[in-house]
Amino acid sequence: MMINARKLILGTAAYTVCTFSLAVGWHVLLFQERYESFGYFEGEPDFLLGLLTIVLQGVLLSALFPMLKPVGTSFRRGIKFAFIAGAFFWTSHVLAFVARQKVPEVSAFIWMETAYLLVQFGLFGLILGVIYRGETQTDGRSNPGNEGGDA
Repeated sequence: MMINARKLILGTAAYTVCTFSLAVGWHVLLFQERYESFGYFEGEPDFLLGLLTIVLQGVLLSALFPMLKPVGTSFRRGIKFAFIAGAFFWTSHVLAFVARQKVPEVSAFIWMETAYLLVQFGLFGLILGVIYRGETQTDGRSNPGNEGGDA
């Protein structure tokens, strides 16, 4: 399967802008004191390394999406994929964080990060739906001519 370079770039850019903006807004601007109390930050955050990490995640997720074949309209497929990816990120990010260090108010941290990841991956799923608008999966076969199927 050939990856559509335009869609890969759009997906990567969308994931990067959405995720980086949300991460800075959520963790640094809105809830910085709360996350500091959780021990989430040690020293100053490295925004450049964070941005690079997010770009790499965007490339990988945007390349993986067209390889998977969930059934449904582009929006349903985008949401399904994003929530599966988000669940993986949740286990490797949220649960791993509380497993490797003592976090005061563990349940508050888990709830806040769960809400953050729901917003992050919900937005990404919707954006994937826009990027792949008009493509419907039925029984594992693509139907790119179904422009009206994504109401």
